[in-house]
Amino acid sequence: MAPPPATYLHDATITRGLRGRAAAVVRPADAEEARRVVAWCYEHDVPLVPRGGGSGLAGGAVPVDEGAVVLSLERLARVRSFEPELWRMNPQAGVLTTHVQRLARENGLWFPPDPGAAEQSQIGGNVATNAGGPHAFRYGQTGDWVTGVEAVVAPGELVRVGGPVRKDVAGYDLTHLMVGSEGTLGVITAVWLRLIPAPAHRRVVVDFFDSLEAGCEAVLEVIGSGLRPAALEFLDGRSFAAAAAGYPGDAPNDPRFVLIAEYLDDAAGGSLDPAALWRWRDTVHGAVTSLRGGKLSEDVAVPVELLAEALRRLTEIGAAHGLETCAWGHAGDGNIHATFLIAPDEAEAAEPAAQDVFTMALELGGTVTGEHGIGCLKRGYAGPLDARIKTALDPKGLLNPGKKS
Repeated sequence: MAPPPATYLHDATITRGLRGRAAAVVRPADAEEARRVVAWCYEHDVPLVPRGGGSGLAGGAVPVDEGAVVLSLERLARVRSFEPELWRMNPQAGVLTTHVQRLARENGLWFPPDPGAAEQSQIGGNVATNAGGPHAFRYGQTGDWVTGVEAVVAPGELVRVGGPVRKDVAGYDLTHLMVGSEGTLGVITAVWLRLIPAPAHRRVVVDFFDSLEAGCEAVLEVIGSGLRPAALEFLDGRSFAAAAAGYPGDAPNDPRFVLIAEYLDDAAGGSLDPAALWRWRDTVHGAVTSLRGGKLSEDVAVPVELLAEALRRLTEIGAAHGLETCAWGHAGDGNIHATFLIAPDEAEAAEPAAQDVFTMALELGGTVTGEHGIGCLKRGYAGPLDARIKTALDPKGLLNPGKKS
């Protein structure tokens, strides 16, 4: 039998050398076929790895067992129902994130979660990782817009938790237990999403600061002001410099901290085109990578009042390991894309520095991941209660083994 196609054996962590092994890839056409695959695997003690669009940054979709079956949800790509007048949608797991966003937008509605790689990621994977993005500051992460989940659970049962209703306290909140579970508790096959009317006005305000401290103090001032921006993003000086050539506006020379705020109202202010600004913001990842040909980034989060301390300590960690650093991310959430600039062949050497970043985030009362998930790259950081829940719902440990806990 021919080996599985290589494209199903890695996700975006391939740049860090993470490649998996599997015995087979299965692409079910509907939820019932997915259920039968899970049932067969559970009966025959075969590890099963659910897979969405493969855009993950924590190795959550990478099979780590050569005897595993990769269960790709790409063919579950139908929107079962869309009721714009009721502000809700019921897409299957394989529907692309951009399709959900576009369908809502074309009908005067908005699905606020905006994770990166939306052209590649699938809505089921976004729910399974509780993906974030810039607008999570005001509107929350993907899970805040999920009212129900259809999933296949062990030993092969298709279940629905939650649904189209907006309020349901009849039992445990199993919907949000599945959100962020990274395929370790079940295989998500469809979700129910709530939507809101699209904003009539958008304006962007960009401020430049001469110091890290002044920029982080401005973040706290914005939060405390009651202005409620939809997004509150930051770039440190090095990150901005890397992408400065494409910035769609005027900027001072050598800023040390850049703060981006988007407001969804009709008040005056803001001279940049929001669409152009966000397109530029999406180029930062590639621009930073081009500085040395590679990078290693981790998405730790800390209490927002400790953002400046975390950024200072990131620089110290880099210096201790002989690595240049930069950072950008979601300032309002204290969510930092802590980045080490490396040559393409230096990823392994930078891993100890990444571990130090995790330790730093925890010491500051934060978390090792704000939006990318645990996957297999951050194993060992889940709590004891997580392990008990995993054992209860997956007693054989066959659902995405080696991930999350």
